[in-house]
Amino acid sequence: MGGGPVSGRRPVRRTARRRPARRSKKQDQQIALLLAAAVGISLVVAVVQWLLVHWWVLLLAGVAAAVVGSLWFQQVRQRAEWARVRAQALRLRIAEIDALDHRGFEFAIRDLMRRDGCKAERLGGAGDNACDVRAVDPAGRIWAIQCKHRRDGNLGSAVGVGVLQQVNGTARQIHGADIAVVLTNGRFSSKAIPWGKEHRIHLVDRHTLGEWAAGSRPLWDLLDRIPPPRRPTALS
Repeated sequence: MGGGPVSGRRPVRRTARRRPARRSKKQDQQIALLLAAAVGISLVVAVVQWLLVHWWVLLLAGVAAAVVGSLWFQQVRQRAEWARVRAQALRLRIAEIDALDHRGFEFAIRDLMRRDGCKAERLGGAGDNACDVRAVDPAGRIWAIQCKHRRDGNLGSAVGVGVLQQVNGTARQIHGADIAVVLTNGRFSSKAIPWGKEHRIHLVDRHTLGEWAAGSRPLWDLLDRIPPPRRPTALS
C-alpha cells in the first residue's frame, strides 16, 4: 500500500513554569523581627556614641536620679513614721476638749502638735504676745498658735477680729512665724473669717479642731494656703 512515510518524531511536551514559592507568614514575621532588631541595635550604638561624646549628660542624669531617689526615700520613710505616730497617737474627742480649762486647752494643743512630729512649747500666760503655743513642724515651718477655749463650745461667744489683729501684730514680727493660727473649740464671727483670709491668719474652728484632735491627719493637711516647706518632706 502506498502511503507517506510515518514520522518517527515524538511529540514535544511543554513543561509548565514553576511559580516561585511564597514566603510563609512566619517567615515574614521573622524577617520583620530581624529588621527591627537591626534598627534597635543601630539606635543603641548611635546613642552610646553620642553619650560618650556628651558625657556630661550622663553626669546630670545621675545627679537627677540621685535627687529623685533621695526624695522618694524620704517620703517613704516619713509616711511610715507618720503611720507609726498615728498608731500610737494621742486622740481627743471634742467633748474632752470642751471639759478642759483654758490652760489645759493650751497644753492639749501643744501635745497634739508634738503628736504630729513637731517641736512644740506652751507660751501661754502673761506676756505671751498673743501666742499660746509655738511649734516647728517636720518641714521646718514655725507656727504661732493663739488658743481660745469656750466652755460652751459653739454656744459660747464668737472669736472676733480683735483677737486676729493681736495675732497679726505679733506672730511674724515677734515669734518669727511662717504660719499664724487662731484656734478655738467654738466659732468665729462673720467678720473674722474674711479678715483672717485677707491677713493670712489661719482659723481653726470647732469642726476642724475635732477632726485634727481625732488623729485623722496633721493640722497642715487640714488648712488651706499653707506655705511651702523649708525642707523637703512628705508631711508638708
